[in-house]
Amino acid sequence: MKAGWQIQTIGDVCDVVNGGTPKTGIAEYWDGPHQWITPAEMGKRSTPYICRTDRTITDTGMKNSSARLLPEQSVILSSRAPIGHLVINTTPMATNQGCKGLVPHNGLHSKYLYYYLTSIVSLLNDLGTGTTFKELSGGKLKEVSIPTPPFPEQQRIVAILDEAFDGIAKARANAEKNLQNARALFESHLQSVFTERGHGWVEKRLGDVCAITSKLVDPRIEGFSDLTHVGAGNIEPRKGAFVELKTAREEGLISGKFLFDESMVLYSKIRPYLMKVARPNFNGLCSADMYPLTPRPNEITRDYLFHLLLSKSFTDYAIMGSARAGMPKVNREHLFEFRTWLPDVERQNELSAQLDMSHEETQRLESIYKKKLAALDELKQSLLHQAFSGQL
Repeated sequence: MKAGWQIQTIGDVCDVVNGGTPKTGIAEYWDGPHQWITPAEMGKRSTPYICRTDRTITDTGMKNSSARLLPEQSVILSSRAPIGHLVINTTPMATNQGCKGLVPHNGLHSKYLYYYLTSIVSLLNDLGTGTTFKELSGGKLKEVSIPTPPFPEQQRIVAILDEAFDGIAKARANAEKNLQNARALFESHLQSVFTERGHGWVEKRLGDVCAITSKLVDPRIEGFSDLTHVGAGNIEPRKGAFVELKTAREEGLISGKFLFDESMVLYSKIRPYLMKVARPNFNGLCSADMYPLTPRPNEITRDYLFHLLLSKSFTDYAIMGSARAGMPKVNREHLFEFRTWLPDVERQNELSAQLDMSHEETQRLESIYKKKLAALDELKQSLLHQAFSGQL
């Protein structure tokens, strides 16, 4: 610890103020002059500061609830659902009971406090208790230690972090935009293939080119119990990659499952998992929330069917069909009534190969940009650690 720094507690350097909510059914409590914030609204913020809130309360609402106005430049912490959202209010503001207002005493910089709490969100979560959801009590929060250097040193640290985090935010925005662009490029390519109407293309129903012929089996029977089981949760959306696969025995399955093999395409029929499609390279069992589709020879290739089921035209059709009252899934009849224009098998193979190459390049770029985002997050945490250990 550097000379002149002290270790104090939040309770030593702040007043901790609880929030409250006026009764929502009483109109005279709402739409008044006082700003009033909740954890949900805090989670939508992209900057530390807030001056206006989605909802406001009246003087009467304040008097008839435990809500209290915090002075400007307080730090507001969400203390449940979840623990860890943070903002600094630039106008007087009240909060609901899911927040704690921290009013810094003289000698504590509000932005310094904000950055420090940002650096210890995981600790604050660990201090939360509760069965339904964790909540951080005011008593526990007051006991949390905080290093407090002299005020000029706090100002210096805040200035360094402001500049560094501004640069990180810009770099992060660029990486996220590049990630979106990479995905959009593949989607554009996919869309162009399935809106094409080349010479010799023929319009057909999906039911004319593929079928569901799989056998329902008992996953407890020897010979089936050691097969890999696939459900919608085991497929990454839009990618077709499998995750966290287990055998029927390992999962302890007891209800009937459908056999599939390497010739088939697996399609998730349940909302909101309509973009989960896979080409298995193994034999296994799939859940009833999946359609194991068998391409008809000389009508459609497996790879072309895979990409077709990921196309916007099919997804829009599936969403429309699954939105019917009482039917949050794509039923077989609706699935097979989908109509699309198909080239001959040779052209299907060419287009599928192009899409696979485009998808592979997209995945490569996504991996690069995700690593950049992770590195920026690590840099941010490293700077916070250095700031509050006296290393900046």
